[in-house]
Amino acid sequence: MRLNELKDNAGARKMRVRVGRGIGSGLGKQAGRGGKGQTARSGVAIGGFEGGQMPLHRRLPKRGFNAWRPEKYNEINIGALQAAIDGGRLSAAAPIDNAMLIAAGLMRRPKDGLRLLGEGEIKAKVAITVNHASASARAAVEKAGGSITLIAKKILPADEAKRKKTAAKKAKTGKKKGSEE
Repeated sequence: MRLNELKDNAGARKMRVRVGRGIGSGLGKQAGRGGKGQTARSGVAIGGFEGGQMPLHRRLPKRGFNAWRPEKYNEINIGALQAAIDGGRLSAAAPIDNAMLIAAGLMRRPKDGLRLLGEGEIKAKVAITVNHASASARAAVEKAGGSITLIAKKILPADEAKRKKTAAKKAKTGKKKGSEE
């Protein structure tokens, strides 16, 4: 190899698109901005600014609640479990958990836990460990002779201490949550 033979990998250096440089470039004349009018100019705020009037998104009341760190669970139906057992991807004899389902290809990645849902039917006797199970899923698994083990939610010692302190403070003042005197 010589110095004059050195070059970048294909696609490593990409030229930026130069708009408004003639008809032959494919982005001449209006340069991809469409027709004339307000949207062809800079400083457009059609979606938000209403000429000094209070914008719609501020006139409407706030509704609902969004959790700060919502937990995302993998969800699986008992019918999908039975199909995997019938297909030989899962063994009904071994205990089933999140890691086992990922290894079997029923899920892509472990999220914050596993939720068992009751759609379909299960005939195999399985022992499954989950974070949540719907009432119908629990009934179907127990009817087939299987068992469901729920994973207890981890509570940090600091959170437990804070909860006890708050409970003691409420007991001392005699107030209940939501009541005003």
